Amino acid sequence: MIVVSDTSPLLNLSIANCTYLLRELFSEIVIPPAVATELQRHSIPIDTTWMRIVSAKSTDELTRLKQQLDPGEAEAILLAVELGASLLLIDEHLGRRVAVARGLHPMGLLGVLAEAKDRRLIPDCKPILDLMMEQAGFWIAPSLRTQYLRDIGELD
Repeated sequence: MIVVSDTSPLLNLSIANCTYLLRELFSEIVIPPAVATELQRHSIPIDTTWMRIVSAKSTDELTRLKQQLDPGEAEAILLAVELGASLLLIDEHLGRRVAVARGLHPMGLLGVLAEAKDRRLIPDCKPILDLMMEQAGFWIAPSLRTQYLRDIGELD
């Protein structure tokens, strides 16, 4: 299973000291150079035992994508397409829409947390979600947060 990641899932989970969830869930994550650069800018180490940096090949297509998305999103989407990735980890709404339009299967942080809970890697999602919101600046609409927590059985 090939899993490509944008910056947001790695950055937010790193700040919450939860990147181990990605390693447990997916074994290996492929990231493009722009994501690696962004992680390094935030002093987040790239663990090459389970993270692999790969460049997208189509520079023309990358230039087009960068006209509507930030570099990390553009590179991650193009790389996922080129590798035939099973999953693209991405949170931003526009990036997810572009990914779906290109036949990709996006999953955001909420999906990662729910999957980790389903696989019993964590007992609850709410503490990690709250930590990411408080310390990492992860933003989620209050109504979506409430519905998400209700859907995963962590809110009555």
